[in-house]
Amino acid sequence: MSMTEKSGDARAVTRVLPPLTIGPITVDTPVILAPMAGITNAAFRRLCREHGGGLYVAEMVTSRALVERTRESMRIIHHDPDEKPRSVQVYGVDPSTIGAAVRMLVQEDRADHIDMNFGCPVPKVTKKGGGAVLPWKRDLFRDIVRAAVREADPYGIPVTVKMRKGIDDDHLTYLDAGRMAESEGVAAVALHARTAADYYSGEADWEAIARLKEAVTTIPVLGNGDIWAAEDALRMVERTGCDGVVVGRGCQGRPWLFADLQAAFEGRDDRVQPNLRVVADTIYRHGELMVTFFDDDEQKAMREIRKHVAWYFKGYPVGGDVRRSLGLVETLPQLRGLLDGLDLDLPYPGAGAEGARGRQGSPKRPSCPDGWLDTQDITPAMELKLREAELSVSGG
Repeated sequence: MSMTEKSGDARAVTRVLPPLTIGPITVDTPVILAPMAGITNAAFRRLCREHGGGLYVAEMVTSRALVERTRESMRIIHHDPDEKPRSVQVYGVDPSTIGAAVRMLVQEDRADHIDMNFGCPVPKVTKKGGGAVLPWKRDLFRDIVRAAVREADPYGIPVTVKMRKGIDDDHLTYLDAGRMAESEGVAAVALHARTAADYYSGEADWEAIARLKEAVTTIPVLGNGDIWAAEDALRMVERTGCDGVVVGRGCQGRPWLFADLQAAFEGRDDRVQPNLRVVADTIYRHGELMVTFFDDDEQKAMREIRKHVAWYFKGYPVGGDVRRSLGLVETLPQLRGLLDGLDLDLPYPGAGAEGARGRQGSPKRPSCPDGWLDTQDITPAMELKLREAELSVSGG
């Protein structure tokens, strides 16, 4: 679909897709930043927002941690005053706890959009029955979604669902889950087109996104998986008919990807190709924002920025000694000094800076609770275990 309109500077903009509508929220650029633990805090979200339009989701937070108001959970759901809409992703395996967490968020005006996590493949989550394995239990999935929508709806806060295809190729859940979420009143569904067993390996199955789009007809369907460049997003939309894209690992070390995505969806071919000076300045700004986010705890902020360095430098000829030194940086002045010592006039390296980044690895056998795959029903014993599981998964 394409449409033409006038932008703020009076240029004709030929849109690839119309703005994305999620309940009362309109997202002019139909792009969503996927919540990533330890990555999409307020500092990184600000960097991304400064480059392009979209909806920027905070890190996953557990419903139990929200109800208990742990210090880290409150930090996770922190949004800068100018960050609108405020988007929070909640994880949980107990409908009553999910309901209480969503009630707290909406009654206290802490979110404008709530996303429900049914896509995490990490063993510490799935072995408790959460994340990507939870939709296998159809009634539990429905009850959790229903609880979230029930609490959010009176406040006009839209709830969305992010999920994977299923546990493995023999236990696919996404079509049933998508239709169920639609019937329970969610505002959109997003599919990471891999199973829990796929983890982050191989290629995403974009055809599954197309099948979900055919099955879910009254709300937006969003595609996620293997969007490393703006051109990937355009191809996904063309091949699947999805209403927008969700970007995860592709923006790690590349907050300017959101500028490329905005340009692409507006029908423009300009792309950001930063030289090393721009990359270095972005790393330093990221570090400054992290210090603010961690309440001026400079050492903690620098420990967090270290993991981003390799992503930022992907493809650039930066020596191993410098990389190792940056991996030990403890203060902002140290960071600035090391960055200033680089050959900052090095140009954009082209293909070397493109492509996959972040987690990859190989397929993994999903960790599920004992007997999880035996039936799609929840037994009383399993229900008790799920309530206990709320206490033992981090995320706030």
